[in-house]
Amino acid sequence: MALSAHLEQLSIKHTALETQIQQELRNPHPDDLRISKLKKEKLHIKDELESYETSS
Repeated sequence: MALSAHLEQLSIKHTALETQIQQELRNPHPDDLRISKLKKEKLHIKDELESYETSS
């Protein structure tokens, strides 16, 4: 996979995770464990995106 396509996929996934987090937070009884897992995954993707930016 080309680097630009990979970065685009990461960006799309990062945005989707943010949407999922916001949806969960709007629930009357948000699942804190699910939110925590989503945030960790989102942070991992953000770190990966930033590592590509700094290596360019």
